[in-house]
Parts: sequence; structure tokens; C-alpha cells
Amino acid sequence: PTECFLSQPEEKQESTLKAKRRKKKKISDVLQKSAPKPGVPADLQNLLTQHFGENRSVIEIEELKLSDSCFLPANDLSHSFSSYLKEICPKWAKLRRNHKEKKSVVMLVLCSSALRSLELIKSMTAFKGDCKVLKLFAKHIKIKEQMNMLEKGVFHIGVGTPGRVKALVEQDGLCLNSTKYMILDWNWRDQKLRRMMDIPEV
Repeated sequence: PTECFLSQPEEKQESTLKAKRRKKKKISDVLQKSAPKPGVPADLQNLLTQHFGENRSVIEIEELKLSDSCFLPANDLSHSFSSYLKEICPKWAKLRRNHKEKKSVVMLVLCSSALRSLELIKSMTAFKGDCKVLKLFAKHIKIKEQMNMLEKGVFHIGVGTPGRVKALVEQDGLCLNSTKYMILDWNWRDQKLRRMMDIPEV
């Protein structure tokens, strides 16, 4: 009887562990099975009002609202990154030729991590042609290096993380006056299955 008594709680522990493991799998399964939806202007507009709603007046929030005309069609997920950029920016060659300003980029791509930034840079080769792309993330690159590069050369596309881009803008290393396009990597999920917009710091 004592042996039976000892073995029972062990079995219970095993079953509770199995149950916990199953629960974790279920959550990730739900996220993996839910088909990614193409972003719509309302997504970003709602996010802005949620974020600034508590500490801004009604008039200030009204000024932050972006009209639908500010948005280009989102990637309907049938495009590769290069083909999507070609569709939304058909006059890229002309824009690229005319861009001569230092400390600025024509196109700014924001994504949630350095690795994802590198992935997007590789996947835009068919679109970018011979234009210069600058990596704007913190991993292995000091902010002063990036500021020096922006001051010395002319770059057409900047791909990076929100944190580093914000820091560069605040330190006057990056000027957004000549930026015509801002692309948000809206649907991509990291290892924890979070989108860029699910990360509180962003």
C-alpha cells in the first residue's frame, strides 16, 4: 500500500506537466494557424489613438489622425517584397536619381529585429538596383558609425528597427524631410510569435 501511495502523486505530476505542455502548444498552434491578414489603414490609425489617447487632448489626437489618402495599398500577401515595392513605387528609378540629400533616405522600412532587417534587405535586390541601402539597427553597429555614414554619403533606403530609427531622429542623425515612403513590416512574427505591433516597447 505504501508503494501505491508513493507512486500516485508522481503520476499526477506527470499528467499535470503533460497538460501544461499541451496548453502551450495550443496557444502557438492557434497563432500559427490564424492566417496573416494584410494590414489596413485602420490598424495603424487605431494603434495611434490607443497609444496617445491617454495623454493627449482631443485636438492633439485629431491632428495625429492620418487620412486614408496617406496610405498606399498594403501587401495582399501574394507579392514578394521586391514585387510589392515595384507596385507601390513605379517611379523608383527617377526618385533614386533625384535624391542627393545626405542624412536622409527616400524609403524607410521598419521591422521588429536586426535579423528580419537583413532578411528584407536580401529580398529587395530585384527592386533596389544600384541604390545604396543602410542598415539602421543596433546589433553590432554603433549609433555614431551610422550617423557618420549618413553624414558622409547619400543613401536611398534605410531598413531597421523602430528603436534605432527613433534614436537617430532624436540625435539629429537622420532627417525625414525627404522620406517619401515608410513601410511597416506588419504581419511578420518572431520566434515568440509576436508581430512588431505586439511588442510594448515599439
